[in-house]
Amino acid sequence: MKNANAIRTSKGGLQITVIGKKKALKVIQNYQLYLLFLPTFLFFIIFHYGPMYGLQIAFKDFNFAKGITGSPWIGFDHFERFFRSRQFWTLIKNTLGLSLYNLLVGFPVPIILALSLNQITRNRFRRFAQTITYAPHFISTVVLVGMMSVFLSPSTGLINHLITFLGGDPIYFFGEAGWFQTLHVFSGVWQHAGWGAIIYLAVLAGVDPGLHEAAIVDGANKFQRIRHIDFPSIIPTAVILLILNFGTLLTVGFEKTFLIQTPLNIASSEVIATYVYKTGLLGSQFSYSAAIGLFDSVINLILLIAVNRLARKFTESSLW
Repeated sequence: MKNANAIRTSKGGLQITVIGKKKALKVIQNYQLYLLFLPTFLFFIIFHYGPMYGLQIAFKDFNFAKGITGSPWIGFDHFERFFRSRQFWTLIKNTLGLSLYNLLVGFPVPIILALSLNQITRNRFRRFAQTITYAPHFISTVVLVGMMSVFLSPSTGLINHLITFLGGDPIYFFGEAGWFQTLHVFSGVWQHAGWGAIIYLAVLAGVDPGLHEAAIVDGANKFQRIRHIDFPSIIPTAVILLILNFGTLLTVGFEKTFLIQTPLNIASSEVIATYVYKTGLLGSQFSYSAAIGLFDSVINLILLIAVNRLARKFTESSLW
């Protein structure tokens, strides 16, 4: 029996060795592909996984002189300080409010735009419409906020001139807290809706034309074909993108938020990202800001796992 087990074990080891050699041979034969992948791999290792070493300062009283490893360990003191601070609920409310507003308005628009563009039969006009809609994606955030400042200026802005012409009073959009979320969300929709529609257009391009031909023969109009053919075909892709959006629910874009933020609208514009910047870089409270950033990331991870599980339970699409 021992000899049989030894023979079986030796055969198993031999099989593993053979498989390992085959894989190594494939790597050598396709080394160009691995070299092509190497810059991306190094990018994520250096800029995404490498900095995770510094997360331990969230649990330490970080001191530059002592370094990360030499700084004293204080556990969850920074997290408790953040949870007990008077800014905590304000930051959570502003961040969640802005994220949910952006999700409710910004997520359906690329779907509607893609379904609409897919119904255009004239190729020249379709290409023109696509170019017009996704061109704003290439405008930088700084330029976008500058454009908003010009168009929404209370004294010289085109929008306020129109409001005044219609008999209204000029509105200082950047100075009123109630306008901040609307400006942030709808400027983002204008900038990214066309670019977001590209992935849905790619899915719609793969729909079998025979389905539409059969539906036309059966007397279906355009709306019915969109409802029963096009829309179901993009649901799996939409579910995946929705899961990914929930995974970044608390990660509101810092750049535009910070650029639109003014002392007059800070009651609704102060979010976790801007608060981390101010306390960490401007206030030099590195451990405290690292703890807040880690809390943000953990909540996003929990939301991602939870929404993925719900999607897997109620639909056939999920990340894993």
